[in-house]
Amino acid sequence: MTGLSERNIGLWSALASAFLFGAGTPLAKSLLSQVSPWLLAGLLYAGSGLGLLVYRTVKKLPRPHLGRVESLWLLAAVVCGGGVAPVLLMLGLSGVPASHASLLLNAEAVLTTLLAWALFKEHLGRRIVVGMVLIVAGALLLGWPSETLPTGIEPAQLWPALAIVLACAFWALDNNLTRKVAHVDASWIACIKGLSAGLSNLVLAFLLGATWPSLPGVGAAMVVGFLAYGVSLALFVVALRHLGASRAGAYFSTAPFVGAAISVLFFAEPVSWQLGLASALMGLGVWLHVTENHAHFHKHEALEHTHEHTHDAHHRHDHLEAQAALLAGAGGTHTHAHQHEPLEHSHAHFPDAHHRHSH
Repeated sequence: MTGLSERNIGLWSALASAFLFGAGTPLAKSLLSQVSPWLLAGLLYAGSGLGLLVYRTVKKLPRPHLGRVESLWLLAAVVCGGGVAPVLLMLGLSGVPASHASLLLNAEAVLTTLLAWALFKEHLGRRIVVGMVLIVAGALLLGWPSETLPTGIEPAQLWPALAIVLACAFWALDNNLTRKVAHVDASWIACIKGLSAGLSNLVLAFLLGATWPSLPGVGAAMVVGFLAYGVSLALFVVALRHLGASRAGAYFSTAPFVGAAISVLFFAEPVSWQLGLASALMGLGVWLHVTENHAHFHKHEALEHTHEHTHDAHHRHDHLEAQAALLAGAGGTHTHAHQHEPLEHSHAHFPDAHHRHSH
């Protein structure tokens, strides 16, 4: 598969993920009159996990076989993103105004990129950094309170604000850890993470005294969760696989624009100057990413893993499964454990599962 097609798959997966998640925000907001915020979070995550579980059962999709190291990466991602981060967010929201919280939550994209660069050695060119800054600036602009000037965070709100930033840090760590297993079946990863986060949030909600809403309210929340969290997360895992954490995270930061646009079009919210300026900033940031051309001579170390692939420049092994897939009209796409021999060449590429070299 060429670098261009890899980028296209990752790009559209990330933008589709952001669209579904962004669209889910105004829909979830409309449910808050029936469901408490923490219980709603649990139902959204549970809906995503259960919906994907039903999908995988109907399609009779096999459970992926992870190695010991990959299992540890996934377990760490689930603990960070599904266990620790939601608790920190709820602690923070208890003492910080919603307008400030929405601004603080945009720290996730920045921290995702910083962790990808500092801890996981993901290459960031100037074009990617500027594009990310523009996209995050647009997200911050959309979250800025328009009716009053921001007064800042009072000293008494310092610890709750820090809790929200820490929640963003754990979600950023979750994104980078998930990148380590992004070559695995995306729907299975999203299913496991959704079920784990749903269970933890539901338990915490009931411990704090939450009660079940009406049956239609539960059903609506779980349907929104399946699309905005489950399908969206599966698409985000695909984007991580093809683009790496920093680029996928930057594209996903367009979600607030989608939510704002849908609120204007379908929920009769007024058009603001923030929406217009944020659209321009995000559009320019995405354009800088889309037009990136990162090519240089690089070396592939020996690697053995399992994922869906075709026989391209990075997959030059011979076996009967590939021939069978071609005869079946599958275009040669198949999944099995395979080994990559050391390889040196030059072409346009991105920090996907096969290009995690140093620069």
